[in-house]
Amino acid sequence: MNRNILYGVFVAILIVLSFRYCEFKDDDYQRLEEHSALIEKTIKNVGKLVVTEGEYAEVFTYEDSKDFYLDILTATKKALVVANAKATISYDLSKVETQIDEATQTVYITHIPKPELTINPNLEYYDIQQDLFNPFEAEDYNVIKSRVTNTLREKIEASSLYTNAENRLITELHKIYILTNSLGWTLQYETTPITGISDFEELLD
Repeated sequence: MNRNILYGVFVAILIVLSFRYCEFKDDDYQRLEEHSALIEKTIKNVGKLVVTEGEYAEVFTYEDSKDFYLDILTATKKALVVANAKATISYDLSKVETQIDEATQTVYITHIPKPELTINPNLEYYDIQQDLFNPFEAEDYNVIKSRVTNTLREKIEASSLYTNAENRLITELHKIYILTNSLGWTLQYETTPITGISDFEELLD
């Protein structure tokens, strides 16, 4: 009788412990899912355009000459061009690619998009001079716009505008690190562990 009672108590304890273990495992799994969902939501919210803008003013001289009659006569056209341009550098963070490994509680950033430079020049023409045999045509204005845009691109790429945009990118990516770190997860860029904002700076250098 006593043996049956002890056996029954043992079985009851075993059943209770089994239920408690299952509940504990369920809680762990639910917490893991909640963390994964929170990380995914944060990454999605960060996925916005990070834009740095700059305004530039330049003065250009355009000149084009054509020779006629065995190079004896020359027809020249020229103009003074004032360019006021707005330039924007952006990172489309919706293109950031990530993978979440729930088993190791690791978030992998597998791709960071390149910066996108957009230049919108507003051109004003002054002191336009043209010859009857070499007048201004639509193609001239296309050539001027192309030259102005290329010149501005070279100056912008050598300016601090790219650095400012990169700093804003690092700030946005750091939000992912702060979240993963607060949840006890690990953040990596490809195979490189991210332990702070300086790691992002090194990656983008």
